[in-house]
Amino acid sequence: MSGRENMTLKIEEIHAISNGDHGDLFSVLGLHTVNAGGKDKLVLRCFRPEAKTVTVLPDSGKSVVMTRISDEGLFEHVFTRRKNRFSYRLKVTPHEGKTFTIADAYQFGSLISDFDLQLWGEGNHHHTHQWMGSHSKTVDGIDGTHFVVSAPSAKRVSVVGSFNNWDGRVHGMRKFHEQGVWEIFIPHVKSGDLYKFEIKPSAGEGLLKKADPYARFSELRPGTASIVWNSDFKWNDEKWVNQRHSVQDHDAPISIYEIHAGSWKRKVGENPGYLSYRELGEELIPYIKEMGFTHVELMPIAEHPYDPSWGYQITGYFAPTSRFGNPDDLKYFINECHKDGIGVLVDWVPAHFTKDDHGLRRFDGTALYEHEDPRLGEHKDWGTCIFNFGRTEVLNFLISNAVYWVEEFHIDGLRVDAVASMLYLDYSREDGEWIPNQYGGRENLEAIHFLRRFNEVIHDYYPGVLTFAEESTSWQGVTRPTSSGGLGFDFKWNMGWMNDTLDYFEKDPIYRKYHQDQLSFSLIYAFSEQFILPLSHDEVVHMKQSLLAKMPGDDWQKFANLRLLYTYMYGHPGKKILFMGGEFGQWSEWTEAHSIDWHLLQWESHKGIQNLVKDLNQAYIHEPAMHEVDSKWEGFQWIDISDADNSMLSFIRRGKNPDDFLVFLLNFTPMLHNEYKFGVPKACEYEVILNSDSQFYGGSNAGPVDVVGKDGAWHSQPAHIVVTVPPLAGVVLKPKK
Repeated sequence: MSGRENMTLKIEEIHAISNGDHGDLFSVLGLHTVNAGGKDKLVLRCFRPEAKTVTVLPDSGKSVVMTRISDEGLFEHVFTRRKNRFSYRLKVTPHEGKTFTIADAYQFGSLISDFDLQLWGEGNHHHTHQWMGSHSKTVDGIDGTHFVVSAPSAKRVSVVGSFNNWDGRVHGMRKFHEQGVWEIFIPHVKSGDLYKFEIKPSAGEGLLKKADPYARFSELRPGTASIVWNSDFKWNDEKWVNQRHSVQDHDAPISIYEIHAGSWKRKVGENPGYLSYRELGEELIPYIKEMGFTHVELMPIAEHPYDPSWGYQITGYFAPTSRFGNPDDLKYFINECHKDGIGVLVDWVPAHFTKDDHGLRRFDGTALYEHEDPRLGEHKDWGTCIFNFGRTEVLNFLISNAVYWVEEFHIDGLRVDAVASMLYLDYSREDGEWIPNQYGGRENLEAIHFLRRFNEVIHDYYPGVLTFAEESTSWQGVTRPTSSGGLGFDFKWNMGWMNDTLDYFEKDPIYRKYHQDQLSFSLIYAFSEQFILPLSHDEVVHMKQSLLAKMPGDDWQKFANLRLLYTYMYGHPGKKILFMGGEFGQWSEWTEAHSIDWHLLQWESHKGIQNLVKDLNQAYIHEPAMHEVDSKWEGFQWIDISDADNSMLSFIRRGKNPDDFLVFLLNFTPMLHNEYKFGVPKACEYEVILNSDSQFYGGSNAGPVDVVGKDGAWHSQPAHIVVTVPPLAGVVLKPKK
């Protein structure tokens, strides 16, 4: 071909570029000084496979037509009179279509700072999302997108997308070998463009096309490409953010409504489907306000390919799922929640990730994010990969991800999923299926370090933001500060309370007297951690039945039992979580495939459950005795736990002021108890602030109206009352002022 006798590259290097095997295109493409004919000269090279001709347009001087030196599209021109580097553009005349002019990606230097690379190499970079992934920038007056990815074992990494016909030979990236990071600034790539990273492993595997781990937006499934995204959202939730530390204090009321965004409610009619983030805000926020919940918790909303995973098997950790709109739509939802005084929590999943080919698994042809050994790196129960918390890439990735959700989306708290699976190397494994730590133990030391560091970083950067551990074992110190050897979480899910309580309530009342310890046992350890009481989605799926369906007896007894369960829950020390549908007594198990059964509210029995939850939330918020002292004995005192024959429990809840107290009387049998005697702290008049047997809630309207405490010790209290306790019901009394 014409011009090949003057080419400055060896034929092997030309073939490597043309075939996509070259691992360092920045060393050959763009402007370079070469020795030609015994003299140093400037040479410009570009690879444009779509081009018939390429013309160099210098910022000054005459244009020149480049010489094609490979059939695949490698072009070159040696400048005989220019000695200094210069700015230029390329005019490309394609084989088909119109001629266009572009800036050359290979005329730009690195845009990554040495400080970022240093922190990255140390594993101490908490804001990698600010430079990793794709970011629109203007460089030397040229608009484009800066791409950065970690792939230390890759031979070659390229950005492919809608802007280069998905051809991995065109935009090969520059590698920082010490850190394993690759980068390129590609002019003219804009917000909305699709892209992936094409990775050529050093050995063993073919080309990999991976979604960007740091992508801030992604295609709607089944599409798997990442999307360049620029946010232009303007927040106006300063009032909430500034007071968040007091609203979310440990002695504040925290009542959480847990939802799955895709099935809380769906559109019907001509255009059925999901509510968008914005539509969710229009309908969900007024409902939360009406119900009296202080927070909403969203099941995972990071991008995930498989609907039945509910979002717990993630491919895009930095990308809100596109099922419900774009990232700014999610920001709108959160902003509107904050304006109405509602905190927003999200489920966060650092324990494991999906094996989908476009995701993190074997990202650069090696186990970059997971462990190579399946005894450490594979979770057989869930068919997922386990993060290798000992790698700096993983620490940077996950801690930055937590920071990102708080910083970019103003999230008020992160509920960390499956913490138990992270803490134990032998979690759900038989002998021989796991590897002990360096001391021969079963504790995952790297995961423990990660969890502590995560909590330290979040609480240091964002005072008032909460972290929750879904931890199902008796691990000590989950909510103890890291400075005292704990994991540093704000709250731990009280899974023991949940299991014991539901197991008790599922029993026929005739047998409950033999199991009263299931209700009292939780108070043995109730103050060992900062607990939150969960009745979550996990309890109403996979043949476990809904909360209402779990209850024994006929329909009346089922509803009465559920009302009693909620009354007991709100009286028990600990913050509260209730999954959607539970607040009106859904009959069927939850499924992500359709919305919860709103039509049930046409029935008074279901409306009664909803009314009770509203009133419980109001009492919880406005009565300091129900929320101020949740983690100390000073906030709780048994009156009587010994009457197992009648399945009766009674206790006192106190606020910071000991004289601010409530009396809870709970009857777990379907028998009406007339003139039942209880000890109380004070001989005075009491008002009934809540009776779960009220007709307003669907009950029989039995129980006390006027209650007078009289002197005379009973149940180790200085005074007593004699009251009627309704069947399968809870009564809450408050001293009259």
